[in-house]
Formats: sequence, structure tokens, C-alpha cells
Amino acid sequence: MKILVAIKRVADPDNANKVKPAGDKVDTTGLEWKLNPFDEYALETALRLTEDGKNNKVRKGEVVVVTIGPKDTETQLRSALATGADRAIRIDAEDANLDGRLVARALKSVVDAEKPDVVLLGKQVVDGDSNSVGQMLAELLDFPMATFAATIKEEADGKLLVGREVDGGVLSLRLTPPCLVTVDLRIVAPTSVLSKHTADSFKYAHEGVRFAPLPAIMKAKKKPLDVKALADVAGGVENASSYGGFEPPPARAAGVKVADVAELVTKLASEAKAI
Repeated sequence: MKILVAIKRVADPDNANKVKPAGDKVDTTGLEWKLNPFDEYALETALRLTEDGKNNKVRKGEVVVVTIGPKDTETQLRSALATGADRAIRIDAEDANLDGRLVARALKSVVDAEKPDVVLLGKQVVDGDSNSVGQMLAELLDFPMATFAATIKEEADGKLLVGREVDGGVLSLRLTPPCLVTVDLRIVAPTSVLSKHTADSFKYAHEGVRFAPLPAIMKAKKKPLDVKALADVAGGVENASSYGGFEPPPARAAGVKVADVAELVTKLASEAKAI
């Protein structure tokens, strides 16, 4: 099985208090970059689908990671290679010149060239939270799609049985490759992903994503990393989105204490207009 995983770097959410508006841009001074958490889950999913969980030293398939961004994003690509991906592709572009439509178009060109069996993405990125690229990409590719995947099991014939997070429970879908899946938080539970090489009784010891040991980090420096120009893969599509400006929300007024419930109800009705 060949799997293509689309990843994106985002500002560390733990440092979100450092974000400052700067006219029509955001001042990112002092922010630390990391791999989007849901994309980390997609990479972990790809690794599990291309291994025998019990004997995972040998990859039983190929995992290719792709990102769109400036040269600095190669740090995140090398991290993915150290974790277990086989190859990486960077599409050279500046974050400010991208929107979901352009990203989906560029990724389609990569998928057309690589011809993977499965395309995996996180359900959304934690900066823009648009939750749109996966759906647009599946439409452009005309691939069967399952979003918000909580479980994936590869069946003997290569089809994927996907459990989707939906209101009130889990919806099961069976996808025939080539297909596209976006993954949710629970995909990294110990029994959420099983390849056809992994016994049904197997349970991963870790809940979450794996971490690269030092030897793997060193080897990752020698793994292939190809760079493509955005213009060569976007098919003439350009960024159609622009921002008029950014400003922080108004500061909240200080809270007040009330003597009893009756006074609270009165203030909610007459001052806060909440009831």
C-alpha cells in the first residue's frame, strides 16, 4: 500500500497568547512552529497501515509526506521522515499566498503524479480551522472519501473499513482505494488502526503518536526530499482569498459579585440582557 500524507506546520497553540495583530497581517514574532496535531495523527495512521504492528521494523508499503510552504517547513518534513515516512515533497510557497482552494489544487497534482492508494489528512488545521481541504481534494480527485475517521481497518482485499465520528455515534463506511480519509482525535487509540498485516487481537502499547529515536533522526537527513514550485503544480489557480485586517476582541469588563440568586437573575435580565 502506498499512502500520501498531507501535513502543515502551525504555530504552537500553547503560545497563542503571543499572536498580535499587525494591520492586514499577524505578527508571528516569538511563535514556535510545530506539526499540526491532526496531521501528526494522519502520519501515525499511515505508519500503522503500512506495518505489522507486532514487528514494525520493516515497512510493508510506502509513506510519502507532502507540505506546502517555505524552506523552513522542511524541519517538519524531516521530523515526519524520522518518525517513519519514506519520502517527502515540499511545494515551495509562502503561507500568506495560500488558501484552501489553492492548496487542494496543488495537492491534486501531487496525487496525480504519485498515484497513492490512500490519501490521508488531518480533519483540520488548528490555525485556520477551515476543515475544507480534504473535502475539496476528494472532489477534485473524484475519490471516495471518509471524514472525521476514528477507526480504520484494512481488510484482506485492500479495502478500508472506516468508522466516522458522527453526531450520536460512529458511522461505518467501506472504501475502495484509491480513496481519501481525514482523521480525528481517536484515530490514535491503541486499537483504532489495523493493517491487513496486523492481527485483529493486536493492541498498540502507546496511545498517541510515536516519537523518533536519535538514530532515526540522523537517518532522516539522508531520506529523499523533493522540492516543487507552486506554479508547476497549481495548474494556473491563484490565491483568491485576502484579509482586510486583524484586531483583538474587546477586553472583557471585570466581573461583579451578587448577594443571591435573585440579584443574579435581575442583573442577567436587566444589564447583561442574557435572559
